[in-house]
Amino acid sequence: MKKTLIVVDMQNDFIDMALGTKEAVSIVPNVKAKIEEYRKNGDRIIFTRDTHGENYLNTPEGIKLPVVHCVKGTKGWEIADGLYVEGCKIIDKPNFGWPNWKEEAFEAVELVGLCTDICVVSNALIIKAAFPEAKVSVDASCCAGVTPESHKAALLTMQMCQIDVIGA
Repeated sequence: MKKTLIVVDMQNDFIDMALGTKEAVSIVPNVKAKIEEYRKNGDRIIFTRDTHGENYLNTPEGIKLPVVHCVKGTKGWEIADGLYVEGCKIIDKPNFGWPNWKEEAFEAVELVGLCTDICVVSNALIIKAAFPEAKVSVDASCCAGVTPESHKAALLTMQMCQIDVIGA
């Protein structure tokens, strides 16, 4: 079975800059180890980047979350040092969930990254809806939410939607 790892928004702004948390910082070694495992096995790895423009504060998201982050071309927008694997696909997504996952082919897909309760859950649910027969999982030890409570709530939501939660 062909496996795919999706590394969601492991960007500086979500780890230790504009919207960073100690929980986000703490998962970086786990995410790095997971990426290395997939790389060694020759499995597919896809990275996503939350991507905003200079006008972020004037967007619907920016009005509800008035913290400038992940502006294309800035240090905060970049994937954290030591995580990206050369040659892997990067998807620059302008909002929480990437609507074009249906263009991919997934048999087994695992998601890791940030934030569990926003972008990870959004993408996991889109993928599960687009590929109902695929094995979709999330490694809780490689994810962090805005708060520990919202992280747990998102994991429960995904479990209720038949997404396997591992590493919890």
